Parts: sequence; structure tokens; C-alpha cells
Amino acid sequence: MEEKAAVNKGRDTVLSQSNKTKDLVFTGLLVALVFIATKFINIRLPIQSNGGLIHLGNTMLFMIAIAFGSKKGAIAGAFGMGLFDVVAGWMAWAPFTFVIRGVMGYLMGTISHAGGKKGNNTIWNLIAVVVGGIWMLVGYYITEVILYGNWIVPIGSIPGDIVQIVLGAIIGLPMAATLKKSKIV
Repeated sequence: MEEKAAVNKGRDTVLSQSNKTKDLVFTGLLVALVFIATKFINIRLPIQSNGGLIHLGNTMLFMIAIAFGSKKGAIAGAFGMGLFDVVAGWMAWAPFTFVIRGVMGYLMGTISHAGGKKGNNTIWNLIAVVVGGIWMLVGYYITEVILYGNWIVPIGSIPGDIVQIVLGAIIGLPMAATLKKSKIV
């Protein structure tokens, strides 16, 4: 009897490690989705003096946080967009982006999954986008104040950031709903 219990425990350990490996690989793919959508699907804004851009990284972040929850949303946002800043040559921004986007993904995942909703409630998903968007606007405004030492210049980035949030919601919310219906999640 003890021998059978030991075999079952060993099998459970292997299965647990296998699930952890699959989760790690899957999370890495989600990070890559955010990075790729930020790096390769973007428009540089010539009107912003700070070199801002509009990208579809938010679309992926919104979809991931709503479909998979706060942990995956936080990790994908922080690492995906933080890595973009590093490879795009915006190193000074990377630590701020890591925190802003990580918290954004966490907030959105937490709100959209609150009360057992699991990202299936359109109203709560929209509330998650609004709260996450407000966090992003405030976070990047403060970041620009710190980096540029000016309270006025960062105001010029707000319209581009709002466009990113709205575009992310228009594309990301239906993507999350479709993903939820696909039973992959």
C-alpha cells in the first residue's frame, strides 16, 4: 500500500512539474504577443516632442488580462512592454513601463475576474479597461514629469495615450470575448 502511494505521489509530482512547464511556456508566449504587437504594429507620433507612439500592445494586454486574469495580465504587460522599451532604445522608460504595465494588467485582470466573473461580463471588462487606462494615463504622466522635469510637456502625450486605450478596447475586448468562447481559456 505504501509503495502504491509513493508511485502516485511521484506521478503527481511529474504531472505538477509538467503543468508548471506548460504554464511557463504559455506565459512566455503571452509576453511575446504583447512585445510583438508593441514593436511591430505601431505608428510613431510626429506631433509628440517625446517620440511617443500608438501601438497594439494594449490590445494584447487587454485581451490577456481579461481572458487569463491578473497574474498573466501583469506578467505579459510588464515584461512584454518593458522589453520593448529596452530594445527600442528607451532604457530610461523601461523600469517605469514595467511597473505601469504590470500594475495595469493586474488591475484589469482583477476587476474583470472579480466576484467569479472570470472575464465573462462585458460591463466589468469595460470598467477594467477604464480603470487600467486611467492608471496608465496617470502613470505615464508622472513618468514624464520625472524624466523631463516639467509638468506641462507631459500633457502633450495624453491624447496619444487615450487613442491607445480606446483602440485597445475596440479591438481587445471582442478578442477577449472570442477567446473566452473558444474554450481555450
